[in-house]
Amino acid sequence: MDREMNTLYDVQQLLKQFGVYVYVGKRMWDIELIALELDNLYKSGVVEKDLYLRAKIVLRHEHRFEEENERYK
Repeated sequence: MDREMNTLYDVQQLLKQFGVYVYVGKRMWDIELIALELDNLYKSGVVEKDLYLRAKIVLRHEHRFEEENERYK
């Protein structure tokens, strides 16, 4: 399962393949819930380690970006 994993949208599309749709209403909360769902998929053995790690990097980057944006509001 070799796929591009560069954006939050890419991670959302990955979760969608497993019937997981996340929308809480606040982007920061969405990112955090997506990370939890991704962890569960990995622990269940349905997502490969390489793909999981690449997705986690994207989520970490997006989370940090949101933290910076909130700091300057």
